[in-house]
Amino acid sequence: MSSARILVILPAFNERLNIARTVDDIRAELPQADILVVNDGSADATAATARDAGALVLNLPYNVGIGAAVQAGFQFATAQGYHIVLRNDGDGQHAPESNRDLLSALGAHDVDVVIGSRFISAQGDYGTPLLRRLGSAILARLLSAIIGQRVTDPTSGCSVYNRSAIKLLAKIYPHDYPEPEAILILHRGGLRQMEAPVRMIPRQHGRSSITAGRSVYYMIKVILAILVNLLRRREPV
Repeated sequence: MSSARILVILPAFNERLNIARTVDDIRAELPQADILVVNDGSADATAATARDAGALVLNLPYNVGIGAAVQAGFQFATAQGYHIVLRNDGDGQHAPESNRDLLSALGAHDVDVVIGSRFISAQGDYGTPLLRRLGSAILARLLSAIIGQRVTDPTSGCSVYNRSAIKLLAKIYPHDYPEPEAILILHRGGLRQMEAPVRMIPRQHGRSSITAGRSVYYMIKVILAILVNLLRRREPV
């Protein structure tokens, strides 16, 4: 894995105040990796700030949402021949040292994907609101029953993928609320996945767009999307 080409994908929407620190922190932990900021139609200086920090920048013409932004990153990784993709969020809430732990887990286990879970260890979660934790727990139980293995953090935005997973997700990736559906897509594609503990940290600037009301809407919509996904044709790798 030492010679593998690694790409870190950071989807970002109006993260000018967070993106430079996020890029710098990841580079300090993974100097061998390239960092791609997918600028999701930001109205601020996210793109220029990321470029000044030394990141590659993929500019989307308008705000298409987190799923489409991440898929654009996977398509870039496929086109450029990267062997491994790490996905973090552009707000800097994923502790950068967790990326090394995910890479180690991918190399040590016979899997295609390692998803970072903030709920495996007591130190991982800095304080997710109760309603969001409840929704996450419901989704986790549903996905665990469907794929036949334990899922604890179905909405994690911190994960690592090998070439097989990169190619699959470049081709088909959910655009609305992607993380839970992606777990199902990977499973139905015959890919092996596992969870490993990661640590979350509070964002320094701005606030999450997911309110209590949106958490309930999110949970209902994702459950319906998962059930619809079960009716679709399996996507071969």
